[in-house]
Amino acid sequence: MSVARPPLRSLDDALAELLGQAQPLAGSETVSTFDADGRVLAQELVAQLQVPPQDNSSMDGYAVRSAEIADEGVVLPVSQRIPAGSAGVPLAPGSVARIFTGAPVPEGADAIVMQEDVEAVGEQTVRILRVPAPGQWIRRSGEDVTRGAVVLARGDRLSAASLGMAAGIGMASLEVARRPRVALFSTGDELVMPGEVPPQQMKPGAIYNSNRFFLSALLRRLGCEVSDHGIVPDRRDATLEALARAAKEHDLILTSGGVSVGEEDHIKPAVEQLGSLDLWQIAMKPGKPFAYGKVAGAHFIGLPGNPVSSFLTFVLLVRPFLLKLQGASVLAPAAMPMRADFDWPRADKRREFLRVHRNGHGGLDLFPNQSSGVLTSAVWADGVVDNAAGQTIAHGDSVPFISFAELLA
Repeated sequence: MSVARPPLRSLDDALAELLGQAQPLAGSETVSTFDADGRVLAQELVAQLQVPPQDNSSMDGYAVRSAEIADEGVVLPVSQRIPAGSAGVPLAPGSVARIFTGAPVPEGADAIVMQEDVEAVGEQTVRILRVPAPGQWIRRSGEDVTRGAVVLARGDRLSAASLGMAAGIGMASLEVARRPRVALFSTGDELVMPGEVPPQQMKPGAIYNSNRFFLSALLRRLGCEVSDHGIVPDRRDATLEALARAAKEHDLILTSGGVSVGEEDHIKPAVEQLGSLDLWQIAMKPGKPFAYGKVAGAHFIGLPGNPVSSFLTFVLLVRPFLLKLQGASVLAPAAMPMRADFDWPRADKRREFLRVHRNGHGGLDLFPNQSSGVLTSAVWADGVVDNAAGQTIAHGDSVPFISFAELLA
C-alpha cells in the first residue's frame, strides 16, 4: 500500500521557511573600501562633515554679487582667481572673482556666471553678457550630505555608488558581514567536467557539468567563500561521506541533482540520515525538486539537476537566503508590470517562471522552448514572467516581470 505524498509547498511558504532559518551569521570583518563592492554593511555610516563642505561653484566662470549686475553688458574688474582646492578672500564690492568648478564661493558672492556668458574686455576686466539670478550655479554646503546624517545603513548591500559615498565622508575601510562559507558539489555518474573528455569522445548518456560553473559564479557574486567538492558518485556511502565532510567547516552545503525520488537519487535519504530534511518539493515550474534541511550545524540546500531548474531555484530561493545570512535588508527585487507580446494558453497547476526578453516595442517576447533542460533560454532571456498557477496569458496582457539584472547582481 503506497503512502500518499504531502502536497507541494507553495513558493511563498518555502521562501518564508527558508528565511526563518537564515539567521544572520555571527562576526564581521573590516575591509578596504576599495574591496567592499557587493558586501553587506555591518555598521551604520554617520557623516562627520558636510558634503560639500562649503558652498562651491558648479561651473567654470565668475563669482559675482548679483545685485551689482542689473543689466546685460555690465563691465567689472577681476579682483582674484580661485582654482579648485584653494580658498579665496571676501569678494571686493564692484568686482568679480575668476572661479573654477569645485572651488569655494568667496564670501560676499551669491551667484556664478559661467564663462560662456562673459567676455574679456582687458587683462583683468570682463563684460557680463547675461544677468545672473541669485544662487545660480552654486552647490550649497551640505546639499549632498549633512553632518550627522546616516549615509548608509547597516544591512545595505554596497554598490559602486555607495562605495563612492562612503569614501566621500572619509571612510577608507568598512565593517562588513563575514562571507558565508559554502560547500558546493554535484551528484550524478552522467556528469563529466569540460576538458576531461572531448565532445567527440563523450559516452552515450554523459553530459558536461554546466551547473557547477554557473552556481559557483552566482555564489561568488553574492560574496560567498566557495569550496568546490566536485562530483559525488551516485552511491549512498559516497553521498554520506561528502555531506558529513562538508558540514564540518561550512555554513551551507549546496548540491545540484539527486534530490528527486529515483533509485539513484541519494541526497534526500542521506540528509535525513545525518540530520533533518525540513522542506522538499515546491509547487513551481521549473524547480519542483528543491530541498532544505540541516546536516550537523550546517544548512543544506539541494537544487534540482536540470540546469534551468537549478538556475531559477538559486536566484529565487538561495539568493535571498544567502543575503539574509549576511544581514542584508533588501533580499529580493520587486516584479514590475510589463506587456506580454506572446500567448501562453496552457495554464499549469504550478507557479511558472517563463523566460522572456524585452523587445524594442516595450513588451516581452517568450523563448519558444521553456523546457527545464534548455539553458539557452536563460542565456537568451533578460528576466522571467512570474505566472501564477492556473493562469493563461494572452497577447497584450500585463504580466509581472522580474529582471535578471537585479537577480544576478
